[in-house]
Amino acid sequence: MKNIRNFCIIAHIDHGKSTLADRLLEYTKTIGERDMMNQVLDDMDLEREKGITIKSHAIQINYPYNGEEYILNLIDTPGHVDFSYEVSRALAACEGALLLVDASQGIQAQTISNLYLAIDNDLEIIPVINKIDMDGAMIPEVRDQIIDLIGCKEEDILLASGKSGIGIEAILQAIVQRIPSPEGNTEAPLQALVFDSVFNSFRGIIVYYRILNGTIKKGDKIQFIATGAEYEAQEVGVLKLTMTPKNQVQAGDVGYVITGIKNAKEIKVGDTITLANNPGVMIHGFEEVKPMVFAGIFPVNTDEFEELRDCMEKLQLNDASLTFELETSQALGFGFRCGFLGLLHMEIIQERLEREFNQTVITTVPNVGFIAYSSKGEKLAVNNPVEMPDPTKLNRIEEPYIKAQIITLPDYIGNIMTLCLGKRGILINQSYLTTTRVELIFEMPLTEIVFDFYDKLKSSTRGYASFDYTPIGYREADIVKMDILLNNDKVDALSALIHRSRAQDFGRKLCEKLKELLPRQQFQIAIQAAVGAKVIARENISAMRKDVTAKCYGGDISRKRKLLEKQKEGKKRMRQIGNVEIPQEAFLAVLKLD
Repeated sequence: MKNIRNFCIIAHIDHGKSTLADRLLEYTKTIGERDMMNQVLDDMDLEREKGITIKSHAIQINYPYNGEEYILNLIDTPGHVDFSYEVSRALAACEGALLLVDASQGIQAQTISNLYLAIDNDLEIIPVINKIDMDGAMIPEVRDQIIDLIGCKEEDILLASGKSGIGIEAILQAIVQRIPSPEGNTEAPLQALVFDSVFNSFRGIIVYYRILNGTIKKGDKIQFIATGAEYEAQEVGVLKLTMTPKNQVQAGDVGYVITGIKNAKEIKVGDTITLANNPGVMIHGFEEVKPMVFAGIFPVNTDEFEELRDCMEKLQLNDASLTFELETSQALGFGFRCGFLGLLHMEIIQERLEREFNQTVITTVPNVGFIAYSSKGEKLAVNNPVEMPDPTKLNRIEEPYIKAQIITLPDYIGNIMTLCLGKRGILINQSYLTTTRVELIFEMPLTEIVFDFYDKLKSSTRGYASFDYTPIGYREADIVKMDILLNNDKVDALSALIHRSRAQDFGRKLCEKLKELLPRQQFQIAIQAAVGAKVIARENISAMRKDVTAKCYGGDISRKRKLLEKQKEGKKRMRQIGNVEIPQEAFLAVLKLD
């Protein structure tokens, strides 16, 4: 065990984590030249297209040093704030972390929040200044920032470049010298912390774990403590670029187990694996995830609901930060009310459903959960505009408030004040952590930060702001339900719960957006936004006078067929509501309102 090192790479988004991981794998010959490519650990198409890491990836490296063979378990983590839950899970499986800072950008928001996560887990931090060969590299300034932040010595900071491979040897040596080997007893009862799982259609659910105590052997009868389920370990092994089977995996190692489990409900991330005949005690794993945004996800064809349920369960295995429960809608039928960590997370889930599971889904307007009190004194939870009681029977409604902590540079205090006060925020405290870092604490309604708060915060501070929040309970607010009517028919999937002061402005913008997106019909369409019986905004889509298929005459039948096929594909993405077709883009339009 003294030759094992478990570490992860943490940094702000785009500071070069995946590129550095590529160099480490290349340098130690873990990957042959044939298999080498950029972002080699990012195995999802989406990750390559967007150039971001969405999932943490674990891989084992063998590294000879001073005549001994060391085993390094590396976990590459995401940098985007919406996937910070992935990072917290990766940290729970490690003893040390490489803290990467871009030499041209310095310490940024997620650097700080990820660093605090690592310190909370008592990890050994190795600071690395990356991209030192770039033209705009400010090495002395960034070095001072790191010393201010973590109080290390100047000689502890390593200089490297993931792109050109400078300083890779020094990083590997530092990992071996500075990161402590895992503690644990191979003879004790088995305790393994589940930090991830994936679904494989041939082999069932594959569980990734980190063993704290004990040994797991092929053929052992294992038990998951939280669910109480027992299985036989059909295959155990370690994670190289592909899964490598072993006869046993011991304390300190990161590995996988295949048991042929098919039911996704039986595996929980953060659970503890132990032996059925010699059980250990539960490890307190990760904190429960707090969803920030709720939205409905519905299948385009209602008869695909059961299939969608299966897909959601399989996706939840691979992404433990997704939560969902059943929901019905008049317009869209059966579906799920899902909780996400942010809008990027929501977009990625939707993309993954379409790509990995071939599900075409409709997503409704995101919102947060309210509490309503009726005039009889009953307390009702309102997670969905449809559940909002009639205003005549309503005594009051309370919305969730959060305490927001924003860390930024002093130059951007004005921009942040303007943004937060405009979102009904109340400034509680302002304090300087260092001369270049200031902490602002606001109390704000969660409703206001759901839509575009992150994006606006990032753009108004050029990315130099980290944002964290904790719920602080509910407060009374003047929340109203705004309905969208198309030719006097309510579209419940477009309803929103909104503060009265915002309703008129929001309604007007939404009507204008729908006017652009709804296809014209042979008749006039009236789009109205209404609060109760009062219409607060209206747009008209004028009738279409021309038969568009008239131009396709003569020639081969395949021309017409091609047009019809194209139309059929478009129809699949539409949803017929009454006599007005609403395209999928209309449901997402709400997100893109300025």
